[in-house]
Amino acid sequence: MSNPTLASFKVPAIDNEPMKSYAPGSAERKGLEAAIAQMEQELPFEVPCIVNGQPVKTGKLFKQPIPSNHARHLCEYHEADEATVARAIDGALAAKAEWEAMPWNDRAAIFLRAADLVSGKYRYKLMAATILGQGKNAWQAEIDAAAELSDFLRFGVKYVEELYATQPPKNSPGVWNRVEYRALEGFVLAVSPFNFTAIGGNLPGAPAMVGNTVVWKPSPAATYSNYIVYQILAEAGVPPGVIQFVPGPPAEVVAQAISHPSFAALHFTGSTFVFKKLWKDIAANLDKYKGYPRIVGETGGKNFHVVHQSAEIQNAALQSVRAGFEYQGQKCSALSRVYVSSSAWNGGFKEKFLSEIAKIKVGRPQDFTNFMGPVIGRPAYDRIISKIKEAKDAGGEVLIGGTGDDSEGYFIQPTVILTKDPKSVTMREEIFGPVITVFVFEDNDWEKTLDLVDTTSEYGLTGSIFSQDRRALIQATNKLRNAAGNVYYNEKCTGAVVGQQPFGGARASGTNDKAGSMSIFYRFVSARSIKESFVGLEDFSYPSNLV
Repeated sequence: MSNPTLASFKVPAIDNEPMKSYAPGSAERKGLEAAIAQMEQELPFEVPCIVNGQPVKTGKLFKQPIPSNHARHLCEYHEADEATVARAIDGALAAKAEWEAMPWNDRAAIFLRAADLVSGKYRYKLMAATILGQGKNAWQAEIDAAAELSDFLRFGVKYVEELYATQPPKNSPGVWNRVEYRALEGFVLAVSPFNFTAIGGNLPGAPAMVGNTVVWKPSPAATYSNYIVYQILAEAGVPPGVIQFVPGPPAEVVAQAISHPSFAALHFTGSTFVFKKLWKDIAANLDKYKGYPRIVGETGGKNFHVVHQSAEIQNAALQSVRAGFEYQGQKCSALSRVYVSSSAWNGGFKEKFLSEIAKIKVGRPQDFTNFMGPVIGRPAYDRIISKIKEAKDAGGEVLIGGTGDDSEGYFIQPTVILTKDPKSVTMREEIFGPVITVFVFEDNDWEKTLDLVDTTSEYGLTGSIFSQDRRALIQATNKLRNAAGNVYYNEKCTGAVVGQQPFGGARASGTNDKAGSMSIFYRFVSARSIKESFVGLEDFSYPSNLV
């Protein structure tokens, strides 16, 4: 380790990871195709728990199916049992003092190296695992497992450097005031989702970057890609015990962790229902804890596009296609409801929207010509199909799609439902699949429609406003102030970039702690103010006490 007493260090200049195109004949396409082929030849892989840097094989094996070919599975993973989770928690607590005391420049170097391993040595392997295991096409895997994960790591280091440099602006004569940012007292529990490999890395990575030790429970449907991320972090130099990798039954692993007296924080991405339950469970355990645990969560969304009569039609239609059907609508930010003015709908939006959707190819993501792949698994497939049926039974008109095929993989056609009821089930409830519901409003009902957008859903994650009229943009922005934590003008409601659009929403969408910004790191530190006086007192009394 370098000695921080010998120099003041500054992290290297950083930028967003450049994204590769994977165009036909390109070197990156050949590299990715080779990685996928090799992985398909070698699967299924065996994934152990990792506790204190050592593999733990409990013997209780579960499979991670390949959603585009459910007869095969990508890996078999050992589920953590009660004893394994207990060892992981004890090991995390034991590793904490040394990790927190490691000089910041050395911790920073570890995560910067991890970013380079992600974007270089392991890029195609990590993408292949994301494509096969989570059903992403090449571009979606690139922006997730390669670019966003690298960005989380590099920008995280930048933000922590800035956080540590945030110091009191004022010192009195003979006094030096300063603040240190301690890691939380205890351990952090990270519970990550299936839909973004990058989130799998960021949920344990962000707390660890500021000196916390973490028990990480990955999603069963992303176990293998997340295991590769763990291996990358270990190769980069994260010491044993700092991040404990414990795949297993979510309810049991999480319950055991949050009942421990040293539980200090939850870093969660997943469903609103589960997050609310965990919040209640943590509250019920409050008397057990040494302190008040931090609760950081990003959950669901019922994200909207509002198309004003002045909107540029082609852009609004194409942006809506991408927002709703990239990665099969399985993004927290995915477009789910569209409010479009009657003049825009009849003036070309409907025709352009449906004609472009008709071009979408659905199939195995290894075929680079497929824009959409499978949904993640059987429960998702059944839920989405049932919601489409429920909408039809309630009077919704399926304009395109509405069908699925689960004979080989879990494939659902891109679906658009036209409703006359702005409070219908698919306008209100999160679907997390390739289903967009459209409500057409009269041009003179613009303000009334904005009220509908604001009040129809319990969520508040993302939304877009399409208009060439600046007054309409301002009006919609003000009316929808609390309806979305990320709002876009004439741009789709998905695709937030680390360092550019801090991501998160409120209401039922989470705590809005903004992943990809400095604010997330404040949640995993506990500041301590230090005041040092250089000159001692000569008398205890004040001038006001004198006669």
